[in-house]
Amino acid sequence: MSLSEIKSTSRRELEGLLTALSLNNRIHQFDGYTEKDVGEMSKDKPHVREEYHKSKELKKKYEILIGRTKKEQKVTLSGLLGQL
Repeated sequence: MSLSEIKSTSRRELEGLLTALSLNNRIHQFDGYTEKDVGEMSKDKPHVREEYHKSKELKKKYEILIGRTKKEQKVTLSGLLGQL
């Protein structure tokens, strides 16, 4: 965006764009890392593992919202017996 476009955009829209950018960064901050990589990093910095799992949860949530994946349904014994 140019400076003139930014100036003409409402504050609410700009805040929305910044929020979306922040969320996008949180979701994709661990792209390219495996569980093993995160495990190695978390030996020195334990908070990395928590951030990794939060990132995975957010990614899963938004993939369900946009319809890329389906929500996992819990299978219960009573549900299975009801189908018989």
